[in-house]
Amino acid sequence: MPDAVCINGQVTPASDAHVSVFDAGFMQGIGLFETMRAYGGRVFRLDAHLDRLIASARRLGWTVLPDAGELRDAVQRVLLAARTNEARVRLTVTTGSLHAEAADTPRLTVVATASPGQKYPPECYMKGVTVIASDYRVSRFDPTLGHKTTSYFSRLAMLRVAHLKGAFEALVFTDDDLLTEGAISNVFIVRNEELWTPPVDTPVLPGITRAAVIEVARELGLAVRETGVTLDDVLSADEVFLTGSMMEVVPVVRIERQAVAQEKIGDVTRQIGLAYGRLVDQECPV
Repeated sequence: MPDAVCINGQVTPASDAHVSVFDAGFMQGIGLFETMRAYGGRVFRLDAHLDRLIASARRLGWTVLPDAGELRDAVQRVLLAARTNEARVRLTVTTGSLHAEAADTPRLTVVATASPGQKYPPECYMKGVTVIASDYRVSRFDPTLGHKTTSYFSRLAMLRVAHLKGAFEALVFTDDDLLTEGAISNVFIVRNEELWTPPVDTPVLPGITRAAVIEVARELGLAVRETGVTLDDVLSADEVFLTGSMMEVVPVVRIERQAVAQEKIGDVTRQIGLAYGRLVDQECPV
């Protein structure tokens, strides 16, 4: 349960937080969200998260667009209320009430929550994780792909299958067998000391951590290729790792029963993880 909630600018205890049953997010799944990580009381790359959410609303044809100032204020309010330096922050925006009386004055529903930083187990970073290739496929013609929508059941279904098989994450492919991303992460592979990741028009979510990793990789002098990636490319990769706001950089050492890099964390993955940590420290000093 989040320690603090802010609904349309009003901070309230989690136990008292309520949204209308007529809300479009509840009734039709029309909503967008961002999951962010705060370090030292500051969200890493907050503006990038807000820009992505607003861009998705515009691309998906919302008639009322979220206001960046209002979103930023909600995040700051809930962080102050949570009184924790490290936090998991979720910002959810829906198109508001579908009730007839709201039709003349449409207003978005903006909900921000914050809870103490929910870190992944240290073993994920020290030993690496196992992933599976999902049997589910996605279509490049799905209008929600590439956007972080609240219609999240398909992703959770993919992740649940992975967990039932003892894996950390599921790799998701298109119906023409190109890697998109993980169910809840972006994916990178390393081949001959080059970093490969699927381009955003595959389509994949333009992850905030993904962009930061590409940035630090280039600063380290690594070549980065945003290119089509097949399952064979993944299986023959020198290294594989996952990225996400909460997980940061997680090494993959097994794809189902096949070992990656002899089940050892590769040098490039290790360098990227350390460089990402330095970037966070620089932008969010404790």
